[in-house]
Amino acid sequence: MNVIEKSALFNTDKLQDLTNFILQESLQQGASSAEVDMGVNKGFSVTVRMGEVESVEYHQNKGISLTVYQGKRCGTVSLSDIRPEAIRSAVAAACNIARYTDEDPYSGLAEKDLLAFGYEAPDIYFPWHISVEDAIAMALDCEKKALAQDKRICNSEGVSVTTSDGWSVYGNTHGFVGIFPASRHEISCMLIAKQGGDMQRDYYYTNACAPDQLDTIQTVALQAAERTVRRLGARRLQTCQAPVIFAAEEARGLLGHFMSAISGGSLYRKSSFLVDHLGKKIFPDHIRLFEQPYLAKGLGSSPFDDDGVATRPNVFVEDGVLQLYALGVYSARKLNMQTTGNAGGVHNLFVSTGKKDLAALLKTMNKGLLVTELMGQGVHLTTGDYSRGASGFWVENGEIQYPVQEITIASNLRDMYARLAEIGCDIDKRGNIQTGSILLENMTIAGE
Repeated sequence: MNVIEKSALFNTDKLQDLTNFILQESLQQGASSAEVDMGVNKGFSVTVRMGEVESVEYHQNKGISLTVYQGKRCGTVSLSDIRPEAIRSAVAAACNIARYTDEDPYSGLAEKDLLAFGYEAPDIYFPWHISVEDAIAMALDCEKKALAQDKRICNSEGVSVTTSDGWSVYGNTHGFVGIFPASRHEISCMLIAKQGGDMQRDYYYTNACAPDQLDTIQTVALQAAERTVRRLGARRLQTCQAPVIFAAEEARGLLGHFMSAISGGSLYRKSSFLVDHLGKKIFPDHIRLFEQPYLAKGLGSSPFDDDGVATRPNVFVEDGVLQLYALGVYSARKLNMQTTGNAGGVHNLFVSTGKKDLAALLKTMNKGLLVTELMGQGVHLTTGDYSRGASGFWVENGEIQYPVQEITIASNLRDMYARLAEIGCDIDKRGNIQTGSILLENMTIAGE
């Protein structure tokens, strides 16, 4: 194989040649089978602050993971140097590791008939043909508009414009090589507001595969300003029990915890409170959780998972009942089940939503807490115990009364899911998990 120049690597043919070379070299050095997972991306990011350019960063990266198998023994190495001699050295290291590891009866490539031969690349590649100069001008304009929204906004912590194009590659010695491109673009704005001795910080961002799906500069500026100013005058609450609404951008975390709890790794390690819960009721009847891996312009779209297995539109929860675990090949073998094409995670998770927007959900709740920010990592998946720092707004008579901060919300995920009263139609589309705001019947709110 000739040396592939770094600048020439962003090409499907070159990526396939490189993948095949690594796999062939693995077989030549004694591996019984092998697999390669590769990601390459390029782009740039600009950041401005208080009318000045703070940074311009270009990136052009690649990461390659190689796993070789010698029977049921395996060795894994990572590399970024793609010179032939470097690849041969990495393969030799992987084979040497495999030689000394214990046999694992569940290891090995996915069965050939499960692989995504004949896949179609998802429609998620939309390069943003914007120059660095134009991106800087856009960021400066956004910051200027944001600072002008309210006199209480006293400072900016930066506006960033980022664009990135990448290629995902998976190949193995069953003869499968899958490659697809994706793009991702983002504009973010973070501000500081001051009123008397009180200072608060907040932000807003927009991201998408396609630049024409990004919010306008005016929207980003307005949202960042409104979110920052409304936090002024925040106070603590008295400890109490009350209903809680998780705003849509934070609500996705609740579903993320659920997906972690039904993932194969958590299950075979017995580190999930949902072990042996297939067919059992977890949510109320109105909840349906499903994925759409082929969604055009979907931030989580993929034709195959990290095992090269073809993805599929799984339904994990129907009528509140857990229907499927999220499994890759290895975890499926450990659990004596079948892979669901979820090695590496879920692809565009959706939840059934109601017809109420956030304002209507507040009316339904009447009195309680609206959570707009969560802090800390107080989630114990083995038991389901949930305790996290939070800030947001206290609600009475269906209306926001004042901002709150320095509080903790606590419950157990099992109870939270069972008491999920409603999900709003205010869907936040800025991630792999899409949901509206979530109203829970009751949580403990710890304050003063």
